[in-house]
Amino acid sequence: MEKIWNFFENLNELVYVSDVDTYELVYMNRKTRENFGFQTQEEIKGKKCYEVMQHNAAPCSMCNNQELVEGEFKEWKYYNPVLGKHLLLKDTMLEQDGRRYRVEIALDVSNEEKQGSLIQNYENMEAIINEGIRISLNAPTSEQSLEIILEYLGKALNGERTYIFEKNLLGNDDNTYEWVANGIRPEKDNLQNVPAEVCENWYRNFREGKNIIIGNLENIRESDPLQYENLKQQNISTLVVVPLYEGQKIIGFYGVDNPPEKMLDYTSNMLQIMGYFIVSSIRRRNLVRELERMSYSDQLTKLGNRFAMEQYVTDASGTSGFGVVYCDITGLKRVNDTLGHQAGDQLTKLGNRFAMEQYVTDASGTSGFGVVYCDITGLKRVNDTLGHQAGDQLILRAGELLREEFSDYGLFRIGGDELLALCAGIGEEELKQRIERMKAGMKKKDVVMAVGSVWQESWERGFDLLLMEAERRMYQEKAAYYNNAGIDRRH
Repeated sequence: MEKIWNFFENLNELVYVSDVDTYELVYMNRKTRENFGFQTQEEIKGKKCYEVMQHNAAPCSMCNNQELVEGEFKEWKYYNPVLGKHLLLKDTMLEQDGRRYRVEIALDVSNEEKQGSLIQNYENMEAIINEGIRISLNAPTSEQSLEIILEYLGKALNGERTYIFEKNLLGNDDNTYEWVANGIRPEKDNLQNVPAEVCENWYRNFREGKNIIIGNLENIRESDPLQYENLKQQNISTLVVVPLYEGQKIIGFYGVDNPPEKMLDYTSNMLQIMGYFIVSSIRRRNLVRELERMSYSDQLTKLGNRFAMEQYVTDASGTSGFGVVYCDITGLKRVNDTLGHQAGDQLTKLGNRFAMEQYVTDASGTSGFGVVYCDITGLKRVNDTLGHQAGDQLILRAGELLREEFSDYGLFRIGGDELLALCAGIGEEELKQRIERMKAGMKKKDVVMAVGSVWQESWERGFDLLLMEAERRMYQEKAAYYNNAGIDRRH
C-alpha cells in the first residue's frame, strides 16, 4: 500500500487515507499535511480523521464510510470550517490484507463557489449544528454540555473565545461560561457583575430583534465608548454576539471573539440557531439546581429540611459550643382537619416540572411518544392592559383546551405561559388529529397558542432532545404568528 500512497505524495490536491472501521488516519499527502499543520507522517499516527479534519470529538454525522464501494467514487461538495475552504470531495474504498481504507481526494473550489452563498452556508450550518448538539448531549451534566458546545463552536468558527453571559439579580451581567483557544487569556473571572450600562446599547439592539456584529472595533469608538474600552482591554477586534431568550425575556447573551471577518454573517446565523440549544441547556441546569435546592429545603417555610440539618451537624462537628432550639406548632392537625390543606397548582391543576420528570421516567421504553409544546400568545399584553386576573382566566382557558384533547395523557405547566402534553403510547396520526382539533377550538375559547410538536416511535432519541425540538418548532410558529399579525414580539 505504501507505493499507492507515494503516488499521491506530490499531487496538488488534498489526499488522505483512513481506516473505515476505526477512523484512524493512515496517510496524508504533502499538501494535506501542510494545510493541517503536520510536518511528517509520524505526527498523524494514532489520530482519528474526525479529530484532525473536523475538530470533532466523535465520528462526523455526514460521514459516508458505509456507502463507499471499492472501485467506485462518491463525489460531493462540503465547506470545511477548519480550513475555511469549499472542497469538491471524491471518496472511494480500498481493501488490503483484510483492512478497509477510505481514500479521499479533495479539490479546493473556493474560487468557483460564492463564499457567501446562503444555500451552501445553511447546509453546512445545519450539519455543524447537528454535530455539535449530538456530541454535547452525551455529556453527563448540562454544565458540561454548555462547555462542550462553546468549545465546539469556537473551533468550528475559528474564534479565539466563546462565552455565555447571564443576567444576575442586580440586573448586571455575569460571564458564566467560556472557552478560549490555545494561547488566549481567559477573561471569565474579570467579567463578573459587569455594570448594566456597559452593555446597554447591546440590549437595546436585542430588544429590537438584532444581533451584534462588529467587523472592526474602531467603528464603535465614538458611538459606544464604554463597550469600546471594555472590548479593547480584551484584545477584541471582531465579534459576534446574539441574545438568549427565555420566552419573551432576554436572560443574557453569548458570542464569539475574533472570528474571521469574512465569516461574520455566517457566524451570526449559526449562533442564532444554536441559541435554542443553549437556552435549553441553561433551563436543564436551572432545573437540576432547583431540585438540589429542594432536596435540602422545606418548600412551605423555605427552612432547611432533615438533609440540610444533617449536613449542618456534619459541618459543625468539633465546634466549641452548640445550641438546639426545638419548636412545635400547637393545633396544626386541628387546623388541617377543619380548614383543609392548600397544596398544588391552584390555578391550572396541571402537573409541574417535577411531575413531568416522573412521567418521562415512567414512560421510558414506551412505543410511540409525542410531545406537544404550547405557548400562550399575548399573555404579557393581557396582564399589562387588562390585569393579572384576566391573564389567569386566559391561562385557565388554555389549560381547558389542552385537557379536552389530552386528558388521558400527561399535562403540565412548565412556565408562566408554557403548557405541555406528553403522550406515551400515542400514534403519530392520532397525535396530529388531536392537535388539529385543539387548534380548531382556540377561536371558541378566545385563546391563541403557538404549538410545536414532535413524535417518535422509539426512545432512540433522549427526551431532552425531543423537548428541545418541540420548543424550537413552537417558537417558529410563534414568530410566524407575530410577523403575520404585525405584533411586536416583545409583548
